Amino acid sequence: MEESKKNKVKKMFDSDKIRRIIIIAGIVGIALIFLSSYIDFGSFANQKEEEEFSVTTYSTEIQSDLQSVISKIDGAGQTQVLLTMENSVEYVYLDNSTTKTKEIEPVIRGVLVVCEGGDDPVVIERVTEAVTKALDISTAKVCITKLSE
Repeated sequence: MEESKKNKVKKMFDSDKIRRIIIIAGIVGIALIFLSSYIDFGSFANQKEEEEFSVTTYSTEIQSDLQSVISKIDGAGQTQVLLTMENSVEYVYLDNSTTKTKEIEPVIRGVLVVCEGGDDPVVIERVTEAVTKALDISTAKVCITKLSE
């Protein structure tokens, strides 16, 4: 029974059609290996992600999120938020490599909140607590004042 299997395999490899298929598959495989050393297909996706991230966009998104949340706090009323950032995004790479291991987001230096209820101590306390908890910053980095009409 084993000899019949061996004979079938031998006949299959003796066929010119099978040999050509194996040779073509081998050549295509070798060509793909050589191409992969010249073209980094993964860098195209990473490059787009890095280009799309900017401190301005990051800051604007946080500001708009905070503004919408703070305006819903009882007594805050109409709200405007200004954020200041300490640095831009920082990428950490492996030694002598293009492989990114982690991304350090910009540090928030301060937050200014201007709202209609900015003269009420209760509203100031609520807004300060919301901002410090949401951004994980100290109360010394938060300033809340009344919106002038």
